[in-house]
Amino acid sequence: MTPEAFIQQQAAKAILAIYGTEVVETSLQVSVTRKEFEGDYTLVTFPLLKITRQAPDATGNAIGAWLMQNVKEISAYNSVKGFLNLSFSPVYWNESLQEIASGNDFGRLPATGRRIMVEFSSPNTNKPLHLGHIRNNLLGDSVSRILKACGNEVIKSTIVNDRGVHICKSMLAWKKCFDGKTPENTGIKGDHLVGDCYVAFDKLYKAEVKELMEEGLSEEDAKKQAPSLKEAHEMLVKWEQNDPQVRALWEMMNGWVYKGFDQTYAALGISFDQVDHESETYLLGKELVQKGLREGVFETEADGSVWCDLTADGLDRKLVLRGDGTSVYITQDLGTAERRFNTYKLDSHVYVVGNEQDYHFQVLKLILKKLGFDWADQIYHLSYGMVELPEGKMKSREGTVVDADDLIESMYQEAKKTSEESGKLEDLSEEEKDRLYHIIGLGALKYFIIKVDPKKTMLFNPKESIDFNGNTGPFIQYTHARICSILRKATVSFGPESIQADAKPSAKEVRLIKLLSLYPGKVAEAGTALSPAVIANYAYELAKEFNQYYHDTPILKETEMAVLRYRLELIETLARTLRSAMSLLGIELPERM
Repeated sequence: MTPEAFIQQQAAKAILAIYGTEVVETSLQVSVTRKEFEGDYTLVTFPLLKITRQAPDATGNAIGAWLMQNVKEISAYNSVKGFLNLSFSPVYWNESLQEIASGNDFGRLPATGRRIMVEFSSPNTNKPLHLGHIRNNLLGDSVSRILKACGNEVIKSTIVNDRGVHICKSMLAWKKCFDGKTPENTGIKGDHLVGDCYVAFDKLYKAEVKELMEEGLSEEDAKKQAPSLKEAHEMLVKWEQNDPQVRALWEMMNGWVYKGFDQTYAALGISFDQVDHESETYLLGKELVQKGLREGVFETEADGSVWCDLTADGLDRKLVLRGDGTSVYITQDLGTAERRFNTYKLDSHVYVVGNEQDYHFQVLKLILKKLGFDWADQIYHLSYGMVELPEGKMKSREGTVVDADDLIESMYQEAKKTSEESGKLEDLSEEEKDRLYHIIGLGALKYFIIKVDPKKTMLFNPKESIDFNGNTGPFIQYTHARICSILRKATVSFGPESIQADAKPSAKEVRLIKLLSLYPGKVAEAGTALSPAVIANYAYELAKEFNQYYHDTPILKETEMAVLRYRLELIETLARTLRSAMSLLGIELPERM
């Protein structure tokens, strides 16, 4: 039971005993006491005045006095202008710690019966994954873990954007410039090779535009008439007509990319329950367009194109079908959303997509609502800010992106360098060291990105992320390793039974127990806000508080066995909670560093 629930339960008993009125426990407002006041948790008494018919302070004092007399877990109280501040006795904190230490699923919330789909990653098959994709993937994976910890059934999904003129650009460049090169005969990872093709097309295209401009065309006309762009569009038409040669090339090159993506996902610890491909879904939504036309939601223009007028809703007119009958992105998303809600019987759908698509999802939800789908209100756009580098923004066409594979490798090398400089790993085998460097490097990368609120644009600096001090993944990992070291050196047995109700924890130990008790609430908060940053910063606070405690408390030098066992069980519970919290971020905590 959380501290808030405990106070709600006991306060309800007090109100019934004093005033003869039953109240719903969950209706009572309880929160952590503000730092400027004395107490642990605060009960808001303003809403009770209709029951008590007393002044706020009189109400608070009456309830506080009853709790002091009848509840051994309450040690003190003070009433300040409608707020009853309550202090817990050591008995409460000991009972709380024992409950936390005894439970294997602490922080995992009861099942809700809700089924939620989280869509993330959604890469294009014309380039490898880069730093921007990493933020998307880490957010999507972590949000999925958190929603599952909140008691939901979660389906992790992705839709691969494997068709379109951008794909044809890479295909065309491969035919023109790459002389039959493959991942096998070059040793180049498949998605990297295709990405090189995409960059090569851009160079070819720019050279053609420059040449046409030198011949007298305007820049706008030159861009439209560049031969390579025309060829790419012609190739897309052939693809849609199922031309066997174009389709064979498309399947071959996409196969290279899929294999490359899978390797990157595996390195990041990312997996999906459902994978869709745009080549299989791009025709979805056309039936919905006909439905919208019948119901007057859409209107047809003279050229045959179909539009949805959203001006009355503060937006603009949105194209949903081109004049030639081909669909646009919003059409596909309408059809995909309908299929997913119907197929999977979803209660909610979370799209993890950058904030440049905010308007798109406004339109998507609004059109679905106009089409009569009530579940449109259960679509959530987890809009996140872009990742920038000290050098500025990344550009895929110019090949100036930070490649995901290169970044993962650089984090490994940074972890290796920093760890070797510490000189604490001499007794580990090379294999153990290698695994440890991967754990530290990946933990640093994930934590540095996830600790930032999703809505914020972030600046990524690899060297800062690997620091073993401050608010970093390696700092939390090192804290866990330090606790494990203490536990390994302990020569006495311990367990939940080591926590006796009459034990007298120090102020710092009470502070640690308080932080531990907050964990389920933090999981719930992160799930509601769809923000892994809540968990990341909670884990940091817990690690930071332990290190202060460790600095002031020589645990293994304690001579009183009961106190030693108590402290060992406390820090073991703390290590377990750190592992649980960081696992929600997809981060592993090593036992040695």
